[in-house]
Amino acid sequence: MPITDWPEGERPREKLLARGPGALSDAELLAIFLRTGVPGRTAVDLARELLARFGGLRPLLGAGREALCAAPGLGPAKYAQLQAAVEMARRHLYEGLARGKAITSPHAAREFLLARLRDRPHEVFAALFLDGRHRVLAFRELFRGTIDGAAVYPREVVRAALDLNAAALIVAHNHPSGVAEPSAADAAITRRLREALALVDVRLLDHLVVGDGTVVSLAERGLL
Repeated sequence: MPITDWPEGERPREKLLARGPGALSDAELLAIFLRTGVPGRTAVDLARELLARFGGLRPLLGAGREALCAAPGLGPAKYAQLQAAVEMARRHLYEGLARGKAITSPHAAREFLLARLRDRPHEVFAALFLDGRHRVLAFRELFRGTIDGAAVYPREVVRAALDLNAAALIVAHNHPSGVAEPSAADAAITRRLREALALVDVRLLDHLVVGDGTVVSLAERGLL
């Protein structure tokens, strides 16, 4: 039965307009994005099949172009639209940490860094550069590595801090394994960064390790 023949309260778009997006399942939200199904299957049927195929919404949104375009009902145009939607969500989070705004909540910084780094297939080391009032100057990805690690050079972090005239930093990196537990190497580079930045009077406020949905603070662990 086509969706247009469903009771109005069960149609995804009408349901969203009446009750808000939070009332919809992942399949219903995806069906709105897909707009149409394929012969013999509604957009909701297709959405359920795609979620089952990829193992959920996050793996679907993080799938590569080749894998996504090979799925029924999808193609380069849908891939581009999905990537645009994901990037808009990331930028929406960053607006709360836009240049000139102060970080008043550690939670805001954590949520932003989690969204930016959690799904990367390789390690990425990044930093939020702040002024003396903890207002955001910039977010930069500084180093990238393999899934086994990233080479972090304190002199490059110091150089970036001086270029931006930063007074403080929050650095972060992801663990592609999904386990956010800091390693001995993480603790060691944190100490090296803190010491190098202190030489130019820049404070290292925290080093966050991003896993699969979790963030661990080395400052809270007493490792900073």
